[in-house]
Amino acid sequence: MAERNYRRTEAGSEAFASDDTAVPSDYRRLLGLIESETHFDVIRGRLRQYSRELLEEWLAELEELGYIESSPTEAALDLDFVAHFKKKPPDETGMLKQDALRLERIARDAGAELTRSGVFIAQDRLKNLPRSTKPPEQTVVCIVEDDPDQLALADLRVSMAGYQVRVARSSAEFVQVIRGHAPPDIVLLDVRLPDGNGFEILRKIRSHPRLALLPVVMLTAESKVEDIKHGLALGADAYVTKPYSKNILVDTIRKVLKAP
Repeated sequence: MAERNYRRTEAGSEAFASDDTAVPSDYRRLLGLIESETHFDVIRGRLRQYSRELLEEWLAELEELGYIESSPTEAALDLDFVAHFKKKPPDETGMLKQDALRLERIARDAGAELTRSGVFIAQDRLKNLPRSTKPPEQTVVCIVEDDPDQLALADLRVSMAGYQVRVARSSAEFVQVIRGHAPPDIVLLDVRLPDGNGFEILRKIRSHPRLALLPVVMLTAESKVEDIKHGLALGADAYVTKPYSKNILVDTIRKVLKAP
């Protein structure tokens, strides 16, 4: 299937806003993600609990019904990272009531798990993520962290496990890191940064065609349910609370990448 962009039609907007039970919730969930020129991989990045094949089928059905329109992507995968990250973050997408209730339950469970073990992994987002076949020495981990001590510890622990490490101390440095290299294999993302916050970066990652499928682990000193819910709604794949041990951090990387 060629790379495509999708736009919601007026009929699609009406269907999304409607409580008509004739419009399946799976359709409305997709319509809530599609606004103007939404790339297929951006949709996949937000709905990784569904397979590529199933999403393609649903999108074809929505187009046949006249709820969306599509066109071939024109160089979307070559979008300039700097220009994209300077844009105002996209508004959070509409969420179905049942999805909001489910997210609330997951966030509460995640908070309890973080308090107990220091790590939570969103398993439903991993089942359709391709398994990494790279050995650690070929796997690039980008650490976004502004605290010098925390950055040094994370860098040391990840490097000791054999991974390649790139570091960024701010949102601006993260843009330069991904602009100057191929995208990393996984991002460890601090929530609080000097020129923004991790949620803002995560939102922009999930809205960029070249980054939308990138695995992201949120690093945080707190486990408030509202913060966890916010990150999961934006497409976080896991949470790790500070302080964390080498084993927890490296094991989380391995599990999220589904590495052997």
